Amino acid sequence: MGYRRSSRELAMQALYYIDMGKNDQERAFRLFCINFEPSDDVMPFFQQLVKGTLEHRDKIDRKIETFSSNWKLSRMSGVDRNVIRIAVYELMFCHDIPSKVSINEAIDIGKKYGTADSGAFINGILDAISIDIDKAVLS
Repeated sequence: MGYRRSSRELAMQALYYIDMGKNDQERAFRLFCINFEPSDDVMPFFQQLVKGTLEHRDKIDRKIETFSSNWKLSRMSGVDRNVIRIAVYELMFCHDIPSKVSINEAIDIGKKYGTADSGAFINGILDAISIDIDKAVLS
């Protein structure tokens, strides 16, 4: 497995941990890193994903809710919600990563950690968001 896939999987796990905890985000992130010790090659991209997703979470969440018809974020599983958040962060703010890569990685991670329906659910939301972002860039 490549370091970017490992970074994405760890980022999903860290964001899930932060989501479920009652600690402040920075403290929860530090505790996660102490307990799971990301390797040196994984750490930079992992940190970028977690910190970027948290920094832009309100904007990311609004975008997700716009394209997740009849699904509020609070109703989504923690895995699906955080996999989608990471992918939307990449789609909106990591212009060096092709959108298809971000979407495919999210689908694969969702299938690995989520339910049998996670892949299709994640794909549907991310495809719609990707199309919307592409339209905005072309305008």
